[in-house]
Amino acid sequence: MSEIKHISVQSFKEVVEAEKNNPSVDFINVCTPVEYKEKHIAGVRSVPLDEIKDHAGEFSDKTTIYVHCRSGNRSQQAIEQLKQLGLKADLVNVEGGLLSWDEAGFATNKLTNRIPLMRQVLIAAGSLVLLGYILSLVVAPQFILISVFVGAGLTFAGVSGWCGMSFLLAKMPWNK
Repeated sequence: MSEIKHISVQSFKEVVEAEKNNPSVDFINVCTPVEYKEKHIAGVRSVPLDEIKDHAGEFSDKTTIYVHCRSGNRSQQAIEQLKQLGLKADLVNVEGGLLSWDEAGFATNKLTNRIPLMRQVLIAAGSLVLLGYILSLVVAPQFILISVFVGAGLTFAGVSGWCGMSFLLAKMPWNK
């Protein structure tokens, strides 16, 4: 297995177009299924980060695997997991992920009739903080703990890159 390689979105676009029918090359998006449905690059399939190990058998005959996510953080984690599985394929991280792809002005497949997951998180978090505050004034002071819990969760999400509320919301029926 070779070392992790990095590729710009400009080069990645060219590779996807040139290699899309090559069975020894794989293009994977490690975002959550909801994020993938909201926006993804044509020709790139969804293999969520938390399911990488379950798909290991699909990668055994690949010579090169290009991995991307929204910003590049989860794709790096996915590549580390793939390395630990002992894959012989060249692993290529797409620098900047979908954010850089969008900045470059490249086309994506988008789902437009749903509120994006991160906006749903903001709505839910803001509502819970407000509810906790109001209940602490009207009912009992202990209800402020709702606001504290949500604030701690948002802080953890910002530091770690993992948001429990987004995973819960992703499982809701309207996000399926």
